[in-house]
Amino acid sequence: MASLVEELINVLAEEEKIYMTLAANGEKKRQIIIDADIPELERLTDADQKASDELLSKSNKQISLLTDIANVLGKSQEQMTVTRLIGYLGAQPDIQAKLTTARDRLLDAAAQMQKINELNSQLLAQAIELAEFDITLFKSMRQAPETANYDRNAYNTGDILGSSGFDAKQ
Repeated sequence: MASLVEELINVLAEEEKIYMTLAANGEKKRQIIIDADIPELERLTDADQKASDELLSKSNKQISLLTDIANVLGKSQEQMTVTRLIGYLGAQPDIQAKLTTARDRLLDAAAQMQKINELNSQLLAQAIELAEFDITLFKSMRQAPETANYDRNAYNTGDILGSSGFDAKQ
C-alpha cells in the first residue's frame, strides 16, 4: 500500500503544478483582457484547455488510486478521500505528513487559481458592459434625429409652409 500512497502523493504534486500553470496563465490573462488582445487570449485559452485536459487525467488517476487504496484497506470506495486516508495513516507519520503536505499544497494552488479566475471573470464582465455601452452609444448617435439649423428667415411663414399661397382665412 505504501507504493500506492507514494504514487498518490506524486499525482497530487502533478495536479498542483497544473493548477499553478493555470494560475500563472490567469495572471497573464488579466493584462491581455485589459489590452483587449483577442488573439493572445485565444492562444492562452487553448493552452488552458490542454492543461485542463491533463488535470482531468490526473484527477481520474487520483480517483483510481484512492479506489485501489480503499480496496487494500477494506474501506468503502465511495467514501475514500485523501483527507480520510490521512486519518487512516496515523501509524505511519512520515507518509501521513507527506500526504498532508501534498494535499494542502494542492488545495492552496486550486484556491489561488479560483481567486484569479473570479477576478478575471469580473474584469471580463466589466469589459463586456463597456462594449455594450459603446455599442448603445454608437447606435444612438446613428439614430439620433438631425438637428435643423435655422437661420433668422426660418420663421417666415412662407419658408415654413412653402410658397403655396395658402391663407388660413380662406
